[in-house]
Amino acid sequence: MSEELDEIKEEGDDYYTFLNIPRNAADEEINNAYRRLSRLYHPDKHTDPDRKAEAELLFGKTKKAYEVLSDAHMRAIYDNLGTAGLETQGWEIVQRTKTPHEIREEYERLAREREERRLQQRTNPKSSVTMTINATDLFSVYDDDSPFLDLRDLFGLPHIEISGMTLNQAIEAPLTNRDTAILSGNLSSQNGNGSGGINCSIRRVTSDKGWGEVEVGAGNGLTIAAKAFRNFSRGMFGNGSVITHFTPNGLRVGTVTTLANQLDKHTVGYLTWKAGMQSGMNTMIIRDTPFQHLVCSAYIGIPHTYIAVSYTHKMPEQEYKVKLTGKLHRASQTYAATIMLCEEILPAPVIYGTLVPLMSWLAVQKLIIQPYMRQQKQAELLKQREANRSRLLEKRREALAAVELMRETVRRIVEQEEARKGLVILQAWYGQLVVEGSTEECGSPEVVDVTIALQCLVKDSKLILQDSSKCSLPGFYDPCPGEEKNLRVRYLFHAVTHEVTIKDNDSLRIPKQSHRLET
Repeated sequence: MSEELDEIKEEGDDYYTFLNIPRNAADEEINNAYRRLSRLYHPDKHTDPDRKAEAELLFGKTKKAYEVLSDAHMRAIYDNLGTAGLETQGWEIVQRTKTPHEIREEYERLAREREERRLQQRTNPKSSVTMTINATDLFSVYDDDSPFLDLRDLFGLPHIEISGMTLNQAIEAPLTNRDTAILSGNLSSQNGNGSGGINCSIRRVTSDKGWGEVEVGAGNGLTIAAKAFRNFSRGMFGNGSVITHFTPNGLRVGTVTTLANQLDKHTVGYLTWKAGMQSGMNTMIIRDTPFQHLVCSAYIGIPHTYIAVSYTHKMPEQEYKVKLTGKLHRASQTYAATIMLCEEILPAPVIYGTLVPLMSWLAVQKLIIQPYMRQQKQAELLKQREANRSRLLEKRREALAAVELMRETVRRIVEQEEARKGLVILQAWYGQLVVEGSTEECGSPEVVDVTIALQCLVKDSKLILQDSSKCSLPGFYDPCPGEEKNLRVRYLFHAVTHEVTIKDNDSLRIPKQSHRLET
């Protein structure tokens, strides 16, 4: 089966909407809808040659919809693949199956195979570049005899330095639905000291609660590690790893096993066993709240054994540093820069670090980005409309022909409804309704008059529309592809005028229960 299965279903006609029945409609509902439209569009009822030709086309469409939905095999194919599936792909399934249930199972199997192929071709690259920039010399000049001060005095320029930089890159390549290969690398430099490494690992998801991983890395010597993780219950999990490190002094092997449990909202307990490189057992309880951080730990090992308690009372108001942080996200890449403006609160750094960037971003967003995005959207819509122009004209011609064929039937329906003070559609519009109640909507190319089409759907003083796009209903067409559409109906029920507006994909039932109570 081709890679375009996701797009197949979006093409072609919506037979359910054309017959105005739900997607789980029973055979009786399908038969009733077919008989109603057959009486309306049967060519023998029309003597005018032009109308007879239009009736033949609409009657053929009605017959096709009935043939597909009344046959269990064809309906199963149409539900999964759309009209294109009835022509080629769907019949390839039928040749190997017998029942509608088997058709759906075969389709799901092919969809899984397609998804696996996509996984094999897809990577998930992630990268980040982080810089730490010291720009405190912009706003404060130190009183010591540092060479940075001499530099500023000599050239009249502040000294700005990059004190740290970190680069991380990772690529994930799904092998199957459960297996993923990961290649990652990192480089970091801080105050003149640098380090780096590269790692390659394969992770397998064993169940909904756990995974296992094998990793090979190089940096400060070759390392080979096996890792595993599992959730035992809500709030309780464990992980373990075996690490082999090849060093100039020989081979070192170590294991680490951790069991963790969420004791309450702010407290987590850990129990860790280490063997090999650093043998020992450690138990730790960490409690972290907005105002305090408490760590209690006990360690038994070689060569140290100790008990430690650490308590920190958080007083963020006692220490202030003004920083300016900027981030740029481009697809899966992240660029971040943290600029230290000063070590204490000063008016100038606060303004330059907060108000100026905020106002600049708002101005760029309002004056450049938003107009550009609107222009791009309009250009895309115009391009789409131009591509669908011939199809739109054909659908419009078909809708107008259907309305002409409905007029005589609608006249009789209106007479019957008026006699019983039932449901009469006074006015109905479908499309991009901008100004509610505006008479300018009538002449707008983005709006279609569907008064006759809706009145033709009235049966026993009731109008029921399904929760799907209305553009496939007889007498309807899409006047503005790609835009949001609404349906507005003004109607008379029991001599009382009502009005309702719904979104294109919403269902509609007239009269409402409240209308019945009013009468």
